Amino acid sequence: MNRPARATIDLEAIRHNVKVAKRAAPQSRVLAAVKADAYGHGLTRVLSAFDEADALAVASVEEAVALRAVSDKDIVVLQGIRQPEHLALCAKHALQPVFHQSQQLDWLSRWSSQDSMLSVWLKVDSGMHRLGFDLDAVERAFVRLSDHAAVNRVACMTHMACADDRSDDYTLQQLKAFERVTADLSAPRSAANSACVLGWPQAHYDWVRPGIMLYGASPFIGDTAQDWGLQPAMRLTAPIVAIKHCQKGDAVGYGRSWVCPKPMTLGVVAIGYGDGYPRHANNQTPAWVKGHTTHLVGRVSMDMIAIDLTGYTDVSIDDEVVLWGPELPAETVAASLGSISYELFCHIHRHVAYEYRG
Repeated sequence: MNRPARATIDLEAIRHNVKVAKRAAPQSRVLAAVKADAYGHGLTRVLSAFDEADALAVASVEEAVALRAVSDKDIVVLQGIRQPEHLALCAKHALQPVFHQSQQLDWLSRWSSQDSMLSVWLKVDSGMHRLGFDLDAVERAFVRLSDHAAVNRVACMTHMACADDRSDDYTLQQLKAFERVTADLSAPRSAANSACVLGWPQAHYDWVRPGIMLYGASPFIGDTAQDWGLQPAMRLTAPIVAIKHCQKGDAVGYGRSWVCPKPMTLGVVAIGYGDGYPRHANNQTPAWVKGHTTHLVGRVSMDMIAIDLTGYTDVSIDDEVVLWGPELPAETVAASLGSISYELFCHIHRHVAYEYRG
């Protein structure tokens, strides 16, 4: 049973954002990141919005197998194989695993296939220090992959650690390292996440890998989607279920952590951490209702929050409150929480009503 909160997903916004990525990197192919259920947007329901993407990327083999059942596009598995048996699954479902550690190469060396070929990716650790082969091991790993009888193509990728901060030249250092170790390898290359797609054209190479920008949020610190011509795809709303008139000194919510500094009108909204709304939202966290930008008061409960309606005489019970969406950027909400839009999108629970348009 769905809760009163509603996430409305605009497929036309996603299509628009894919076009923005293609215009930003016109010489590159687009590998669209759709991991984590399309960043919480519902992958199978939004899949048609990625028609203009050249390929799709997910985190795990399990995600990729499920995606293959509904898509015939190339599918890249960003975390690669986690066990030897995954190689057969990749071959069976035409998945493209990313190899990022020597154990995976060892599994591949012991695997043979009579009738299936693999297209694979080699992950280079250019400075993120998360996944990828160290710079001095890249050439050896590339040779091992290229020499395997079941591998018909090797591409190289890396990932940027600080591209969301355009004042940080660490991105240029990473790109220089990536270019140096792949210069003599006959392989397509990919380095550009959303931030690089929009802000670092020297990172475009053969493939770009946009993620958060496709869902209509800016990848940059301090910016919003509007700054980059992106359209928010998710609009999260919930109704007002009660209006309370409180006096100066009245404490609101659990722990009596917030006290009215004056007589106030509060709206109780039917959403809370049980729906995936962040429990750590503070009293500066914005909300939007009938043209007014207001803020939370008191602690977030499991299925309710309170917002300040003081002076808003045009707001009534059952009016819709926007928690984020075109009227209120998710980046703005996330910044007030010390978080990022990615986390907001991915945490919405599936018992929230999802509605798709376009």
